[in-house]
Amino acid sequence: MAIERTLSIIKPDATRRNLTGKINALFEGAGLRIVAQKRIRMTSEVAGKFYDVHRERSFFSSLCDFMCSGPVVVQVLEGENAIAHNREVMGATNPANAAPGTVRREFAESIEANSVHGSDSPENAAREIGFFFSEMEIVG
Repeated sequence: MAIERTLSIIKPDATRRNLTGKINALFEGAGLRIVAQKRIRMTSEVAGKFYDVHRERSFFSSLCDFMCSGPVVVQVLEGENAIAHNREVMGATNPANAAPGTVRREFAESIEANSVHGSDSPENAAREIGFFFSEMEIVG
């Protein structure tokens, strides 16, 4: 199995409710290692650049507004097949469809306020990690 890295974002709905530690415990309990982490407040410009791939979609503005509504925790997770594994731990985007014990089933408030973001492919993981972190900040 391949050791991979993936980006994880703990979203404003979760940081507002002080759930960072509980969410990280789920990641770590599933065998993912946190090799970089920082708490930031996204600006409209940063959110727009990060979510540029969704610019033409109807939810783009509300997504950017939501991601700027409070602090987020950006982090790099590492482990065997970390991208797919993280997506399993996160659960389905719609918390109503997420499996019991997943982050979104346990903590999400809605489809948009679903507590976490995770990369969906190796290409996006590399791009997203590079967006927030330098190599010097990632300590595996």
